[in-house]
Amino acid sequence: MQTKQAVFGGGCFWCTEAIFQNLKGVEKAESGYAGGDMENPSYEKVSSGTTGHAEVIRVTYDPAVIPYDDLLTVFFGTHDPTTPNRQGNDVGEQYRSVIFYQTPQEKVTIEKAIQEINQSLKDGTRVVTQVVPFGNFFKAEDYHQNYYNENKSAPYCQIIIEPKLEKLRKRFAELVK
Repeated sequence: MQTKQAVFGGGCFWCTEAIFQNLKGVEKAESGYAGGDMENPSYEKVSSGTTGHAEVIRVTYDPAVIPYDDLLTVFFGTHDPTTPNRQGNDVGEQYRSVIFYQTPQEKVTIEKAIQEINQSLKDGTRVVTQVVPFGNFFKAEDYHQNYYNENKSAPYCQIIIEPKLEKLRKRFAELVK
């Protein structure tokens, strides 16, 4: 099996990680930081909004099972890509919608997906997802990894993550494990 990696930021990485962990063909989803200037950032530093990093996930996937296009469809369908620097109550640059592409073909695929979404939006909003070349990924602290699965009864998981997972199961049932 030949795996690939993709890096997405769609708000809180706990939510995004939980969503992608539930997809067929996803081997691993890791929470981390990307897009900033600081080497080896910490949650505390990124949360301050001064490093330029976004909370992201690094997805290791099998493209023979789940193509990149399907990852994009789930990414755009499970967060609000029209809201700059915010997802729900999480506000700040670290919660921006961003995709870090690794090949010219990925960039073309992302831009095509954004164009299609923008054409479908009737209320004048537009996708604000940043499309930037991949640089570095810094894995978040251990307590952020596999957060939902380790803390399912926590209020944040029940109130914020579970409804997103329910939406995933309804809208993308054919892609869910």
